[in-house]
Amino acid sequence: ACRTWTAACFCLCLRIFSNFRSIHCVFNDHRFLLVFEALRGQIVQFKLSDIGEGIREVTVKEWYVKEGDTVSQFDSICEVQSDKASVTITSRYDGVIKKLYYNLDDTAYVGKPLVDIETEALKDSEEDVVETPAVSHDEHTHQEIKGQKTLATPAVRRLAMENNIKLSEVIGSGKDGRILKEDILNYLEKQTGAILPPSPKAEIMPPPPKPKDRTIPIPISKPPVFTGKDRTEPMKGFHKAMVKTMSAALKIPHLGYCDEVDLTELVKLREELKPIAFARGIKLSFMPFFLKAASLGLLQFPILNASVDENCQNITYKASHNIGIAMDTEQGLIVPNVKNVQIRSVFEIATELNRLQKLGSAGQLSTNDLIGGTFTLSNIGSIGGTYAKPVILPPEVAIGALGTIKALPRFNEKGEVCKVQIMNVSWSADHRIIDGATVSRFSNLWKSYLENPAFMLLDLK
Repeated sequence: ACRTWTAACFCLCLRIFSNFRSIHCVFNDHRFLLVFEALRGQIVQFKLSDIGEGIREVTVKEWYVKEGDTVSQFDSICEVQSDKASVTITSRYDGVIKKLYYNLDDTAYVGKPLVDIETEALKDSEEDVVETPAVSHDEHTHQEIKGQKTLATPAVRRLAMENNIKLSEVIGSGKDGRILKEDILNYLEKQTGAILPPSPKAEIMPPPPKPKDRTIPIPISKPPVFTGKDRTEPMKGFHKAMVKTMSAALKIPHLGYCDEVDLTELVKLREELKPIAFARGIKLSFMPFFLKAASLGLLQFPILNASVDENCQNITYKASHNIGIAMDTEQGLIVPNVKNVQIRSVFEIATELNRLQKLGSAGQLSTNDLIGGTFTLSNIGSIGGTYAKPVILPPEVAIGALGTIKALPRFNEKGEVCKVQIMNVSWSADHRIIDGATVSRFSNLWKSYLENPAFMLLDLK
């Protein structure tokens, strides 16, 4: 009877504790002890998904988590960089990070595991289950699931972490609710009434007075010893993309054309409009005017806003003027583009340029910001220089390089010497489909809009 009763109790316990991984029974003089081992969530391999544009490998630039951290859905896991853009990878699960498969600057491959996450809510056939080890149920506490992804750069996230600020409590003032550095500082000031102190500057110490009768010793000459070593690094990210793009550009016969532009009137106009744009929160540079003038010129010469196929048998005239802006960043040369310049005002172009420049400096440009360009301008003058020989970015057929703006003497219509603001421009075009006369006429039209900004009012749409 005892054995029957024991067996019945054992079966009942199996039903009650079916959620536990294992049950051990110890019999001793018709008495028994049940030892339960809690079931732990399954460990899944979170693989790097396809991020589009034929990208098969990326470089891991920053980890936002470490092994043992608890993550929720939509939490940022890491930032990766391809040869086209930087992408933030977010979690699809609530769970605990058990393993990181890559170190910083390692190359990660699409379809390969990125991290192992221990989770209890696993969807069928979504990830590969690695194991289900045992652990106490209350060993980890999950964070609250966020309703949407928090947009912020790594620098902003680091600033928030250093000041113990939850990004979910900060209202972002950037595009699409992106949290900016100013938002963190404003939040901190409201909470504590204090402003982060500026970084300390090194105190400049005056040199000690030189005694009149001091004897200057003569140094003993020794042969210099150099201990530096050569360093070899693999091509990654934007540098790797530049190799591919420039190799394709070598197949294009380049036509060069240079000219100078008198920007005296444009300089005056910009000075008048800068305070108005600043009041709207926008920094107004010369580039929005250059882009708008180029777009008006492309309406008259659409061949410069075209592309050709690989065998140069067909020409595609692009309806949108997606004008790229070459940017020099810490990651290398990147060329985001302003979409549909032909239907944007100068102020709207300036707003978009401000956004692209902020994201480019932070290495946070999206793939959409970098693809689809139809024409390019490179402002080499922002660094310093007069003329350049820009290289066409396939499949585009034309590109311009802008020099620095200098005050130079020139003769006016009366033959008098006067001070003018001169900028040099260098154009390159695909000589297979574009001739020199077309480039010259386009350049003259673009030049007339900039030298007489009021002319643009007649053609603006």
